[in-house]
Amino acid sequence: MRDLAVYSQRLASLIQAVQTPDFPHQLVATLRSLVPIEDATVVVYPERNFPVVEYFEEPEEVSTSTLDRFVLGAFVLDPFYIAGTEQQFGVFRLRDLSPQGFRDSEYYKNWYRNCGYQDECGFIVRLSDSAFINIALGKTRSRSRFSQSQVELLRDIAPVIETLCRRHWEFDTQAAPGAVDLRKQLHEALDHFGKSLLTDREAQVINLVLHGHSTKTVAEKLSISIETVKLHRKHAYAKLEVSSQAELFYLFLDSLMSAKNYGGGDTLVAYLKPPQ
Repeated sequence: MRDLAVYSQRLASLIQAVQTPDFPHQLVATLRSLVPIEDATVVVYPERNFPVVEYFEEPEEVSTSTLDRFVLGAFVLDPFYIAGTEQQFGVFRLRDLSPQGFRDSEYYKNWYRNCGYQDECGFIVRLSDSAFINIALGKTRSRSRFSQSQVELLRDIAPVIETLCRRHWEFDTQAAPGAVDLRKQLHEALDHFGKSLLTDREAQVINLVLHGHSTKTVAEKLSISIETVKLHRKHAYAKLEVSSQAELFYLFLDSLMSAKNYGGGDTLVAYLKPPQ
């Protein structure tokens, strides 16, 4: 009963905070009163635009460059973002959305590991056809994981959390008429990355590697052998002049973030072009 009383008090404060700058803080405090978490991030994805981080508990040892890279392009590889673009809404654990081998990916190492996450459970809340929110709840202590009962509790309260989030953010995330769809441009850049230098199959392999797929799952998705995947990856790395997944990840991000007035195609064309 004590836990219910604390939650009720937090929920009352959250309702009062709708349409005020204190809402993200009260939102996290409300969820924290129900489920033990050590970290939280609230990311809003407006229609057609880059994400806006509304709440972030940054560990002292993490540099701001991690968050900068996230909002400027790395988010397109995030499993929660991908789920939102695929109209998957609700409460999910990272393991529910990420491909096999994701924890070995450079995206995981550069975002989740830098944040100190051992496990993540998050809400994906729909605001409109293309706008949504990700409320990421993290456990950072060694061997700490979200239990099934904790996940079910978050799912039980999801309707009220979703309603309040829509009341707070829905109109702030609408795109202006005729606004450029910046997120769509990033998706196109990811889809075309490396295609100016690679064969179609090599580009497919590289795309899946960037998304965190293991060699085995790449082979399964493309219906080819593991050895063939390794061969395509080896040839692609040679053509892109990288020697590891880490170098591939940073080449993708650097070319993406260097692209100005992107008009389509492979961002490597302009990135690798000698300066005039």
